[in-house]
Amino acid sequence: MILSNFSKEIRVGAIGIKGMGWSNLQAILKVPGVRCTAICDIDDSVLDQRAGELREQGFRPRLYKNYKELLGDKAVDVVIIATPDHWHCLQAVDAMEAGKDVYVEKPLANSMVECDVLVAAQQKYRRIVQVGQWQRSQRHFQEATAFVQSGKLGKIRTVKAWAYLGWKKRVPSKPNAEVPPGVDYLSWQGPAERKPFNPNRFHYDFRWFWDYAGGLMTDWGVHLLDYALIGMQVSSPKSVMAMGGKFAYPDDAGDTPDTLTAVYEFDGFNIIWEHATSISNGPYGREHGIAFIGNNGTLVLDRGGWEVFPEKGRMEAVPLQKKADVGLDLHMVNFVDAVQKQDPTILRAPVDAAAHIAKLSHMANIAYRTGERLTWDEVLGRFSENQANTYLPASYHNGYILPKI
Repeated sequence: MILSNFSKEIRVGAIGIKGMGWSNLQAILKVPGVRCTAICDIDDSVLDQRAGELREQGFRPRLYKNYKELLGDKAVDVVIIATPDHWHCLQAVDAMEAGKDVYVEKPLANSMVECDVLVAAQQKYRRIVQVGQWQRSQRHFQEATAFVQSGKLGKIRTVKAWAYLGWKKRVPSKPNAEVPPGVDYLSWQGPAERKPFNPNRFHYDFRWFWDYAGGLMTDWGVHLLDYALIGMQVSSPKSVMAMGGKFAYPDDAGDTPDTLTAVYEFDGFNIIWEHATSISNGPYGREHGIAFIGNNGTLVLDRGGWEVFPEKGRMEAVPLQKKADVGLDLHMVNFVDAVQKQDPTILRAPVDAAAHIAKLSHMANIAYRTGERLTWDEVLGRFSENQANTYLPASYHNGYILPKI
């Protein structure tokens, strides 16, 4: 993509810089005309480490532990938000209100109501908001869905999406501990219920606790189910049900299921989601992927490429079409281009699309937690089942309030 002319450099600040926040920052700094001017983290050890690495790259960012102070920095135009899921809504709304354009990690939010709040905030403040679903910028994903939509596979009766992550090990029980030196744990917990510090709830493993996230369902489901919907050119399901549990490790310290199957009902086909931790041999021998199963053949797509397995005598095989680019890098080029042009219509992962797929993933978690087959009313934005609707709002504590847009 050719970037438009821009009268000044884009100055970026990053909030949450240990994992994906650092990857996102490194990706955007590859784009010409971008400079890092500020970073923020509640962990001094992380902040100091990243500041040193940025100095080696020629940047001298200001350091913050309070993200609102970073948002008040007039030398920041764009904010990267890569904090735990339960912080996304508050920080992204605050950033938009402060006049910043935003790159926020997926899933967009930790509840369905927060997704709606973020869509409304973008419409009110008219900021550029890109969400970290970088596969939307990767060419082989686009080529694969174009093949699906060509009709060559015949009638597609089932779509499967899965994440079998062998590298994700169990979370063994650990005793509560003292907060590590230099960590502002109260700020890390934010709107979540106050609980003693436990290493299992901190940094990467926050994903396995309902207080902060939605497990593999929202961590990987937003990536893969997104392309299931794109390939089939559909929106909301008629119903969803989900079954699973902590089948591999019943005594695992996390809340979320290590094994889950969800079924989304659409007219004429189903989308099936599967996830499993600590094992890698998923369908078609892939640890993750999407399979479009048609009468003539099956297209299998993952981050490495796509191929077609034909039904005998009905179509020709398509050998593996390998990936040829780096999706995150292209996603950042797309984001910077939209910022330069102040044109949200060219974003690959705008906030409304990200809200929709985050809500779809949350639906399966809600079906799992209620044990019911749920019917979704797209017009009313609620389930037909009252118990399920209790999971729609965000659960805020400690004086934090859901933004009113």
